[in-house]
Amino acid sequence: MTGPGPNLDTIFAALADPTRRAILAMLLEDDMAVTDVAAPFQVSLAAISKHLAVLATAGLIRQERRGRIIWCKLDPDGLRAASVWMQGFGQFEPVDLDDFERFLMTELPETQSPD
Repeated sequence: MTGPGPNLDTIFAALADPTRRAILAMLLEDDMAVTDVAAPFQVSLAAISKHLAVLATAGLIRQERRGRIIWCKLDPDGLRAASVWMQGFGQFEPVDLDDFERFLMTELPETQSPD
């Protein structure tokens, strides 16, 4: 992806971390204060803040200060570029695992199980 906004490398790097994916899943439900985002994790608030900064840099979330509280919300456009890129692979037919298993059984020699 070229032009303004995060590129695919930044988006996929942000998605590579399981904590950040869990945060995105939480934000699917509703906007959350940073302290509420941090509550289920066994890491410091500073660590969660760093994860949130990575997600914001990737364009996956937005943060907004309301009074003394910083709120996080999912950015619905954040995954658009990644989604469009991944849909390009949808042109391939899904693998039929039953057909694949039958193919393997006919093509591969029988293996003897030790008795």
